[in-house]
Amino acid sequence: MCGIGGIMSRDGKEPDAIMLNSFEEALRHRGPDGSGRHVNSSVAMLQTRLAIIDLATGDQPLHAFRPSGDKVTLIANGEIFNYPELRDGLRECKFSTASDCEIPLHIYLRDGVQFAAQLRGMYAIAIHDPKKGRLILSRDPFGIKPLYYAETATAFAFASEAQALIRGGFVNAELDDSKACEMLQLQFTTGKTTPFKAIKRVLPGETLVVHSGRIIERQSISALPHYQLEYNDTRKSVLALDEAFEESVRSHQLSDVPYGMFLSGGVDSSALIAMMRRLNEKPVQAFTIGFDGSGDMPDERLHAARVAKSVGAIHTEVGFNKHDFWSLLPRVAAALDDPVADYAAVPTFKLAHFANQAGLKVILSGEGGDEILAGYGRYRRQARPWFFGGRRMWEKGILSGLGVLKDHGVGWRRGIQDVEDNLPVGMSPLQRAQALDCNDWLPNDLLTKIDRCLMAHGIEGRVPFVDRFFANFGFGLPDSCKVKGGQGKWILRKWLEQELPESEPYTKKRGFTVPVGEWIFVAGKRLGPLIAQQPGIQALCHKEKIATLFTTSGKRQSQAQWVLLFFALWHQHHILGRPVEGDTFDMLDC
Repeated sequence: MCGIGGIMSRDGKEPDAIMLNSFEEALRHRGPDGSGRHVNSSVAMLQTRLAIIDLATGDQPLHAFRPSGDKVTLIANGEIFNYPELRDGLRECKFSTASDCEIPLHIYLRDGVQFAAQLRGMYAIAIHDPKKGRLILSRDPFGIKPLYYAETATAFAFASEAQALIRGGFVNAELDDSKACEMLQLQFTTGKTTPFKAIKRVLPGETLVVHSGRIIERQSISALPHYQLEYNDTRKSVLALDEAFEESVRSHQLSDVPYGMFLSGGVDSSALIAMMRRLNEKPVQAFTIGFDGSGDMPDERLHAARVAKSVGAIHTEVGFNKHDFWSLLPRVAAALDDPVADYAAVPTFKLAHFANQAGLKVILSGEGGDEILAGYGRYRRQARPWFFGGRRMWEKGILSGLGVLKDHGVGWRRGIQDVEDNLPVGMSPLQRAQALDCNDWLPNDLLTKIDRCLMAHGIEGRVPFVDRFFANFGFGLPDSCKVKGGQGKWILRKWLEQELPESEPYTKKRGFTVPVGEWIFVAGKRLGPLIAQQPGIQALCHKEKIATLFTTSGKRQSQAQWVLLFFALWHQHHILGRPVEGDTFDMLDC
């Protein structure tokens, strides 16, 4: 896991070294173990390294040569989990390292820009081919690893985080109001455009070819299959799940450094720790967070402790209270440069700190289980006819009907609608709902959250459910294997019933709930005026409505309060450039 960045000038001149230095400094937290650079004519690339595989010889950039002697150079962020198998198929190649990231370079020399079709993993890759005068950028099909780019009249630049392009002075931090409204309504943003006017995402599964500082070609790999498997026998389907899941977790454990996992009270993390117990001789290191002083809020620590004890894990319980919330939130907003108003980011940030203190550099987590195996109730609602209570997903925005936003239109839903309109034919209604989430919610919320919160602490996050080969099985399962008796992820629950009954797999889905609403409501009278005076809020919202909103209670009101609070802090740091100093109230009282 690393940070990568680079520049390709349009006039053929060598890119500005000072700007490159700024890129490197902005990405240092992603790679505290070292750095490397490649400069050749109009292209400069850099990597900051978090050493996970091949600690001795895996420093980047990596180079390979054509028979003619032409050199091709690669930098990468991520892991290629099928690199042992791919390496066996490249016996004719001369390898200079044992790194997993050297494999894509040799496949590129063999297959050209289609090289990514062979890869299984999470990655953002940049390859410079001077002979052909091109820069190639590629991102994994699920978008687990981030990659951003910007184009100006003089150059093309890319980086693992949007904030690096701004801190490096390549573009300005100018807000796109329409994308900001989208974030306030959805808690994340969709598609290739970000809330920064000048910065775009390389889309999940996309490969870009850049020549003379301009994008000249785009290719794409789909993360999801376009079929349904036929499993009519419960025993056979559970055995097939066992095989696919074991293989995925085994691959995601490839590491030359210690690793652990995040354990909640849910089905996905229980399944993950059960499989890790099978595959590891030593006890699994597991971390769980719970919420102190939160009234009637359920605490996942009790259930997680029972699960951890049943598998013999080394279990670390972490408490989280309102003081943690108010003090950590500005740092979390700063880490989430691509804004994600997901309140689970704050406790995830604290968990990452404890994992770092325990000496771990890799964490496995259960993100993606709901999307691949249909765990969310909203999938089942969308699949039902309207006269049985069915409704489309993301139909109502977080602030819709509250009279807060100046723009009352439905433009914020345009990105979701575009995906709905272009889903492949032949999918069942349930699969269409899953595919909709896999397109934007998964990469632009859940995976962005875990990437930034863990990388802020120099930790690589791995998500075995979000694996293209596992998805070929899991997403492709018939609906009857995913939903039964009103519960999603039925096949995974059936597997857990056999593998780890202590996890109580048929218990109603709890979700990961943080008592944000309770804490915000208590401070509402103080918060309301502070939020209302924020420049970012005033540009998009009716100032006079804000203070009133923060003194009202209710589920919808709490969600609205939270997203406005997060956006106010995010805007202070990423748009106005204010450094993180003090707690939430210090940041807002300016």
